[in-house]
Amino acid sequence: MGKLIYSMITSVDGYVCDEDGNFGWGVPDEESHRFIGERSKSVGTYLMGRRMYEVMSYWETAHELAGEPAVVHEFARVWQAADKVVYSTTLTGVTTGRTRLERTFEPEAVRKLKESDDRDITIEGPTLAAQAVKAGLVDEYQLIVAPALAGGGTPFFPQGVRAELELIEDRSFPNGMAFLRYAVK
Repeated sequence: MGKLIYSMITSVDGYVCDEDGNFGWGVPDEESHRFIGERSKSVGTYLMGRRMYEVMSYWETAHELAGEPAVVHEFARVWQAADKVVYSTTLTGVTTGRTRLERTFEPEAVRKLKESDDRDITIEGPTLAAQAVKAGLVDEYQLIVAPALAGGGTPFFPQGVRAELELIEDRSFPNGMAFLRYAVK
């Protein structure tokens, strides 16, 4: 059975992007990027909303860019090998391989996916993830904390949700980033 993991880069004050939608303060360096890529190898399916899909679709062709470090090419291959489900009412189609479009997020369908999949599943993008969090579907939270204060914007966690968590892994990086992995008790 696969785990549903909510993982994103977040600021120290808990935002995935600032009030203007910027997230450049959270770009990982090569070491933390390699770590994120290694963690992603367990993922069989990415669930994401339209905006996250538009950002992540970069990885469909990133391996073709000359001059990029090997870590970029490695992560691109990992991302391309996984299945992707995009939830959107506005997209008319998808432009990446191994990708299907769904119009609505159905918690029961995600439960069945978790039961039938032996690989991990990630849910990416705070708006979509909020639905999974509120439905009690998330098994793990993986925060990659950037050494920045966003001062406001889109929060990592939805309001009004409470859960007891157990820290099961942590790591810090020389660039000031920290990885925090929590299991839901």
